[in-house]
Amino acid sequence: MTNYALMYRLGFTPWERYGAGGGAEVGALLDRETEDRTGGPGRALDIGCGRGQFTPELARRGWEAVGVDLVPAAVEAARRKGPAEVTYVVGDVTDLPSAGLGTFDLFLDIGCFQGLEEDQRAAEGRGVTALAAPGATLLILAFGDSRYRRMVEGVSQAEVEAAFPDWELLTVDDADTSGLGWPMNRTSPKWYRFRRSAA
Repeated sequence: MTNYALMYRLGFTPWERYGAGGGAEVGALLDRETEDRTGGPGRALDIGCGRGQFTPELARRGWEAVGVDLVPAAVEAARRKGPAEVTYVVGDVTDLPSAGLGTFDLFLDIGCFQGLEEDQRAAEGRGVTALAAPGATLLILAFGDSRYRRMVEGVSQAEVEAAFPDWELLTVDDADTSGLGWPMNRTSPKWYRFRRSAA
C-alpha cells in the first residue's frame, strides 16, 4: 500500500489532480444519488477522504457527510478547510467498524480501494457492508488493471466485485480522464456503482 503519510509530508499528492478535471463528473454522480433517494439524502461516508477534496460536495447536496482517512495530517487539513457541517475522522479504511461511525446510505471511494492489497480490499468490503444501511449505494472510482499498475495502482473488475460479495453491481462506466496526466490517463479508470440489498 502506498505510504500516503510520507507523500503528504513531501507534498507529492498526484491523486489530488483528479479534482480539477473530474469534479464535474463526480458532482453529476452525486446529484444522481441524491435524486434517486425518495426519502432525501441520508448519511454519506467518503472513504480515504484525504484533505477533503470531495467530502464537501456531499454536504452541499444535503448529505450528512463524514470523511475518514488514515493520515492525521490530511484529516486536519480537511477540517481546517471545512465546511463546519462535515465531520472528519482519523480511521483505518480496513477496519471501519472500529471507528464508531454508525451506518450510512452512501459510500464514496475515489482512488482509495485501488491502493489496497487483496486482504485489505476484502477488509474494506466487510467494513462497508457492516456499516451499510438497507438499500445503501457504493460508488468506487478506480484505475484499471493496466500495465502501469505497479506505478499508479489499479484493480480489475473481478477484484472489485470480489470484495463486495453481498452487493449488487449496478453499473460499470468509463471515468473521465480529463486532468489526469500520464500514465494515469492510460489506466482505463472506471466508476463502479453497487447497491446493498434492502432486505
